[in-house]
Amino acid sequence: MGILSGLGKNFRSISRYNQILKVLLKYGFEDLVQYLEEKKKYAFLQKLVPKKSRKHALQYSKWAKMRLVCEELGPTFVKFGQILSNRPDLVPLELTFELEKLQDNVPPMSEEEARRVVETELKNDVNNLFAWFDPKPFASASMAQVHKVTLHSGKRVALKVQRSGIEEIIREDIKVMYKIAEVLENRVPSIKSFDPVGLVRNFEDSITKEIDFINESINVQRFYNNIEADTCLDQFANAPKVYPKFTTSRVLALEFIEGIKIDEVDILTEKEYDIKIIGRRLAISYFKQIFEYGFFHADPHPGNLVVLPNGHICYLDFGMMGSMLPRDISIFGRLFLAITEKDVKRLIQTLQQLSNNTSVKDMRHLEYDINEFLEKYYVRDTHENELSTILLELKDIIMGHGLRVPTYFFLFARSLVTLEGVISKLNPDLEQFSIVKPYLRKSATQNYNPILMGKKVANSVIEFTNYLEEFPADLKNAIRKINSGEVKVDITHKGMDPMVHTLQRITKQLITAFIMVALIVGASLFIIFEISPLWKGISILGMTSFTLAVILGFGMVMNIRKGDYDT
Repeated sequence: MGILSGLGKNFRSISRYNQILKVLLKYGFEDLVQYLEEKKKYAFLQKLVPKKSRKHALQYSKWAKMRLVCEELGPTFVKFGQILSNRPDLVPLELTFELEKLQDNVPPMSEEEARRVVETELKNDVNNLFAWFDPKPFASASMAQVHKVTLHSGKRVALKVQRSGIEEIIREDIKVMYKIAEVLENRVPSIKSFDPVGLVRNFEDSITKEIDFINESINVQRFYNNIEADTCLDQFANAPKVYPKFTTSRVLALEFIEGIKIDEVDILTEKEYDIKIIGRRLAISYFKQIFEYGFFHADPHPGNLVVLPNGHICYLDFGMMGSMLPRDISIFGRLFLAITEKDVKRLIQTLQQLSNNTSVKDMRHLEYDINEFLEKYYVRDTHENELSTILLELKDIIMGHGLRVPTYFFLFARSLVTLEGVISKLNPDLEQFSIVKPYLRKSATQNYNPILMGKKVANSVIEFTNYLEEFPADLKNAIRKINSGEVKVDITHKGMDPMVHTLQRITKQLITAFIMVALIVGASLFIIFEISPLWKGISILGMTSFTLAVILGFGMVMNIRKGDYDT
């Protein structure tokens, strides 16, 4: 049985590989197929492609053909194309626009198959699990389909059911993708720089998470918790509740949401909704996700946005989400503020921080490009100053100068393109910058909160004190290793000035840290023993010492942030 099973798996892989070659030939990718087959073994496959199909394929552009290839090869390749559409740093912009059009029109599973998946996953009969189960899905895609369900408590639930056998299909397709990527990397030098094997590996990680509905349920719960914790008056977003009891890796139970799709403008107007207010609320809810929560819905197309009876917007489908570190949120805030204030130097510094201080080969050229970008930005009409346009134009400058930014940068830019398309239908005159500015300023300045700064200084002092305890032992070990010959130092003189400059900065920082520690300890003693003179029972000398320590700490933090770029 083991041998037969192995043969069956190999046959499926070979069969799938040949199917891929056949589809590539159909759309005129003979050169690519030739790379994949050393001795032109594809010739017999070419005869299997009807001439009518090949002639039909000629009417499309090469980018459209790539999209059609993905659609014809099924769900794995459709998902791969959708993920590539978020990476304009890796593929041409024209291709990203085509890949955004990808459709995964697949007929739903049979009623019996859907019922079998649910019963296998939840380990019970459907009739025992639910008061009512609609065997016909009301939504269907390549990975899963959604059924209406009523719990015994009377709650209405949307039950997302994964397609039977989809994991095996994806696993086989990924094997073939790896083979194709390895061949391309070895045979096509121009493609090697895009790291095709790495792309397939990243895709494998992404799709593995997506087909595990536990991950999606965590995304929904995290999004829901952010909204619940936000008690501000400008909180206009909603998310469905998760029902963990009916959720597994292949079945996801969410609160059934009733509302009007956000792009059904006629129905919204007929029911007396103010669509301009809805457009404004959508923008506010999205900017809050990015600049306050640091966790945002990365696919806000109209099918995933529903207007509720109270005029709030409910987000659906949490398979694709973006996450940002607090540091990066602050950097983004400073980035947009530098643009609005036309500050070339600060914008370059912020871009370098975003790319982890990657060195710039030609700073003068970068300054020129940034200056041109800002000048063009300021002569445009207001409605053209969309955040997505700004990010995409900055993307070209960033890539042109060899800077690297986190992957979520492109996810963020693409999601804004989608969002702005929805907003333009609801409120075309909406000035997005007037809405986003308060969030930008808040995110850009939150690092300078006195309480947070005080905590950072205190943590730094504690860490430095701990390090001083360990330093003698570390130094002793280092000297012992040097004396025993375990450590060999090879110094090549290539200009000592940068090294001397760095040592001077480190020395200054150490001295400043010692003074800070002394001032904080002194301040504590002055305050505890109530040393005169006093103000409202607190030692003035203590307060003065502590204030000086905070000022020194602030100066040290700013000095550290500059790195070795100052002269």
